[in-house]
Amino acid sequence: MTNLQIGAQMYSLRDHCQNPEEMLAAMKVLKAMGYNICQLSGHSRDISAEQLRDMLDESGLSCACTHIGFGEMEEDIDRVIREHKLLGCEYPGIGGLPVEFRNPEGYIEFAKRASKVAEKLLDNGLHFIYHNHAFEFERFEKVGKTGLELLMENCSPAVQFELDLYWVQMGGGSPLEWIEKVRGGMEVVHFKEMNGSKENKGVIAPIGKGNMNWAAIMDKCDEIGVKYAMIAQDNAVSQGSLDCMLYSLNTLKKLGGRF
Repeated sequence: MTNLQIGAQMYSLRDHCQNPEEMLAAMKVLKAMGYNICQLSGHSRDISAEQLRDMLDESGLSCACTHIGFGEMEEDIDRVIREHKLLGCEYPGIGGLPVEFRNPEGYIEFAKRASKVAEKLLDNGLHFIYHNHAFEFERFEKVGKTGLELLMENCSPAVQFELDLYWVQMGGGSPLEWIEKVRGGMEVVHFKEMNGSKENKGVIAPIGKGNMNWAAIMDKCDEIGVKYAMIAQDNAVSQGSLDCMLYSLNTLKKLGGRF
């Protein structure tokens, strides 16, 4: 059985998370499936932190991590800290790099600003996590480096990475190699499955319906000290999101995943 604990990224279930009643019902279904932890993301912003706390308590789930906007982090860090402590959540994160930073100079500027936020969070017992997509793997000719390499080189050690392994592979990287590259700087990871298509495009699939080597991935994540792996499927809302989460859970349980 894995050392890391596997949970549900609620963005995968965002079709059930736009009002408190339906979101609570979905959380209870996840708990009944065998999930015990989740990542809060994609829900209606009209749902308050206090309501989320009550929903976690009633469903029996714990919140391991979140995705929020980087603007929130910079502009109202005290509220971010207060709300994450209310939720019992150690890992506030951002789901994507704002567009204006997606150039060599921008990555370095973002690294400086994210480092400042991350250090404030760390002073308060929290850990900033950065979630990638494929665009960070673009190699910039004038510097000879990818965006993700620029972030790794210029961020404070207080910044942690939350590799999304689907997007690593979509960007042309090796998930296993990149897990090793962030050793010591990643305690949360996204498990997201890639399948091929006749058009030679990567398709996000329930885990077990694609072609990624999950046994090797879980072993490598355990080796570098990952604590939490969140199952994410961006397109699950069009495929039956709860059914997709159950399929993924069953696949990883058979491979020794701990939920």
